Amino acid sequence: MNQRFDSFWAFYPYYLSEHSDPRCRALHYIGSISVLIIIGFSLLFQNATWLLLTPIAGYGFAWLGHGIFEHNRPATFEHPLYSFMADWLMLAQWLSSIFKSS
Repeated sequence: MNQRFDSFWAFYPYYLSEHSDPRCRALHYIGSISVLIIIGFSLLFQNATWLLLTPIAGYGFAWLGHGIFEHNRPATFEHPLYSFMADWLMLAQWLSSIFKSS
């Protein structure tokens, strides 16, 4: 389904539509937060080897969500940069919604 997008902001609504199941989004959040934790451990212990786990944590959880809940192909395969950016924006918006409702 090789759709073309003129900008990230044109891509983002498509990205969100491919993540409509809250369980899939939750797995994305777990993966992204795991990546941040791994980076923190890498810095804390001054060991770059930890960084080898970041793609496994980040993409592993996300791809499970697509396979189990969304039953679609991750946008990463067609739009890797936009998907990477959208993962972090989606996480930031979710965290922002949590703190606004507190």
